[in-house]
Amino acid sequence: MLVATNLERIFIFRDKEQEIKLADPSSTFSPEAVLNFYAQTYPILTTATIEGPIINDDAVQYKFVSQIGTKG
Repeated sequence: MLVATNLERIFIFRDKEQEIKLADPSSTFSPEAVLNFYAQTYPILTTATIEGPIINDDAVQYKFVSQIGTKG
């Protein structure tokens, strides 16, 4: 018998060489809505793009990659 389970969503971004894991504010939010939600707290996310999802350790991981400070 197959059992379906919902995987936890984790949102990750790097700020000053530190990896920060953000909790999922609502399972009904799209990844873009989560990015906009956290951009109010972390202004660096206003120009970020979303990478993923990647399934790792029974969780769905999305990475917010900031475009500030990158060249070329």
